[in-house]
Amino acid sequence: MEAEKFGKLRPVCPQCGWIYFQDPKVAAAVLIEEDGRVLLVRRAHEPYRGLWTLPAGFINGGENPAEAAERECLEETGLSVRVKRVLDIISGREHERGADFIIIYLAEIISGELTPADDADAVEWFSRVDLPPLAFKATQQILSK
Repeated sequence: MEAEKFGKLRPVCPQCGWIYFQDPKVAAAVLIEEDGRVLLVRRAHEPYRGLWTLPAGFINGGENPAEAAERECLEETGLSVRVKRVLDIISGREHERGADFIIIYLAEIISGELTPADDADAVEWFSRVDLPPLAFKATQQILSK
């Protein structure tokens, strides 16, 4: 059953009154810059297959967001990175399976060998003045700064 609760129509258990609150999905990304270039990955899957974005992915329950960003970068690029600071937090779900919030960190490379994997079929360095077609408004917003 649904009922008006806290300003919104929400699922409510008719027996005990428990109210379901949908938790937001949160993702984490890294911006890595070297020699005036940014590291981007090309998406291997929909949505936005074939377009480029920052190394990023969902934060698992109980996972530290900065560690999630580092993990996602390693999974997608083969590079171990260290998060330095938060650059921005961007809200707004762009597609049905997307994140409600994305935390974008500035990061630096510690080690590893650049190789695409996981959700990425390519990983490359790009000049900010010669960027490829970009996926996601959050990526576009961060790279326009």
